[in-house]
Amino acid sequence: MPPHMAIGADPTKIAGATLGKGLVRRVWRFAKPYQWLLVGFIAVIVAAAVIGLLPALLIRRIIDDALPDGDRGLVTTAAALMVLVAFVEAGLSLAERWWSSRIGEGLIFDLRVALFDHVQRMPIAFFTRTQTGALISRLNNDVIGAQRAVTGTLGSVISNVVVLVTTLTAMFVLQWQLTLLSLLLLPLFLLPTKRVGRRLQAMTREQMDLNSSMNTTMTERFNVSGALLVKLFGRHDQESGDFADRAGRVRDIGVLTAVYSRTFFIALALVGAVGTALIYWLGGQLVISGTITVGTLVALGTYVAQIYTPLTSLTNARVDLMTAFVSFDRVFEVLDTEHQVTDRPGAVDLVDPVGEIELHDVWFRYPAAADVSLASLELDAGGRDGLSTEASEPVLKGLSAALPAGSLTALVGPSGAGKTTISSLIPRLYDVTGGAVTIDGHDVRDLTQRSLRAAIGVVSQDPHLFHDTVGDNLLYARPGATREEIEAACRRAQIHDVIAALPDGYDTVVGERGYRLSGGEKQRLAIARMLLKDPAIVVLDEATSHLDSENEAAVQDALEEALAGRTSIVIAHRLSTIRAADQILVIDEGAIVERGTHDDLVDVPGGLYADLYRTLVRGDVVGEPADA
Repeated sequence: MPPHMAIGADPTKIAGATLGKGLVRRVWRFAKPYQWLLVGFIAVIVAAAVIGLLPALLIRRIIDDALPDGDRGLVTTAAALMVLVAFVEAGLSLAERWWSSRIGEGLIFDLRVALFDHVQRMPIAFFTRTQTGALISRLNNDVIGAQRAVTGTLGSVISNVVVLVTTLTAMFVLQWQLTLLSLLLLPLFLLPTKRVGRRLQAMTREQMDLNSSMNTTMTERFNVSGALLVKLFGRHDQESGDFADRAGRVRDIGVLTAVYSRTFFIALALVGAVGTALIYWLGGQLVISGTITVGTLVALGTYVAQIYTPLTSLTNARVDLMTAFVSFDRVFEVLDTEHQVTDRPGAVDLVDPVGEIELHDVWFRYPAAADVSLASLELDAGGRDGLSTEASEPVLKGLSAALPAGSLTALVGPSGAGKTTISSLIPRLYDVTGGAVTIDGHDVRDLTQRSLRAAIGVVSQDPHLFHDTVGDNLLYARPGATREEIEAACRRAQIHDVIAALPDGYDTVVGERGYRLSGGEKQRLAIARMLLKDPAIVVLDEATSHLDSENEAAVQDALEEALAGRTSIVIAHRLSTIRAADQILVIDEGAIVERGTHDDLVDVPGGLYADLYRTLVRGDVVGEPADA
């Protein structure tokens, strides 16, 4: 269903799934580790409900027995017991809060860790489509909402049932006729209560989706790239206006929710007032006629005020629970998204890799959007419904090639030919559609992802750095590396002197995505990170494209030494990188159209590489390398 739910929509349908027994079972699986804590929680609730009956009974004893007989001792005893009950109720309230928080915080922990772990293992295609803010909303707001469903709403239902049962039992024992009278008014507001509850549920869902959309907007606009784009295009007013529209809808929903909630309280107060008046009116008649005592009437009046709250809540309990379980449904929606790239049963570790790579009749097409993503994580509250189920046209078409261990292979070809896609299949960022990619004779799908990726180092055209120190960004490659090893890797990448000149050296925070560093400095830092990892296979995707000629020459010297003995795959614009390759694979429209060394291909009449080479030479002359 579209995220923007209309008020009054069917509240039993949320995110395309029915909130029924299946959802309750899944919720219970998450709550089951806390079953004994739940038992303690319920026991405290029951004890509090039973203890809550005593003050009215003690008042009845004072009025009916102590006062007529002038028994000062009984008055003192009853008063002392009332004080004791108050202290016991306070203790039980604290205990109830302790049990509740233990269960709730445990559930938050379990759900957050499960969500984080699941999302981290999603294929890269998932992240290319998903709105970051929507994911963060699931990890924060919805996880907390799911916790409230168990410890808040569920606890409230249990408490209301126990209070209602114990209070009604006490009332029937005292005077069943008056008890029945107190219940006669309840049907007068059952239907309005149910109707309002349905509207509240629909508004809750819409409010969650709008908050998720605003989270996405803030996440995208408040990072450096987003803020820069807004400024360069002068879109401040439009962005503020769009955000204000959504925030305004959340405001309006908040006002409506407050009004509907207040309606509940007003209805409860009115019915309680009328019910209490009826009890005292008829009860007074019975006292005058000698049928019941004054103490009984006072006790019944006290109890009647206690039953309308749980009665009102329980009449709408199903809708309340369903509304609260919206968060669980949104969490499970993400957890149910399948991992497209997983370890096969019996997958083995890649041990002591030498880096011999082969492509065997490799075909690849990008998966359909519906297979790797969720509409609710891509689209804002006003988005279209559903995702495409159609996969892309083949991007790679029957590629076969051998990349010997320790060799340097350059991938060249027009933009969009499939070069980066080939490099993505080797570490299994995607799985082939047909054929196989092997390393040291092992199909990469038969290897554990952990060992496969430990053997591969990648430096991309736009390397990512975390908002952390230079040192910690480097340690991400090898957490146990010493400072000496870090500095050695940075010297080989020609970046050590730059880092040493920073205000705090290796402890300098690089900023979000490394924006405190230039493009060339980020790339050299990424190369140092790769060198620190010390992989058997290296993929360089335009890794020197942001370097000036002087820095490029220095890094090329460092890479030549560092890549010795490693299998290297280079997607490069730079002529110097291509000419040094042991083999060149020329890719066009997803197929290998030429292969050989630079000398083999440069003079082929009408050859694509020869044309690209001439473009590269012209690019070198003007200082603007062309896309290869």
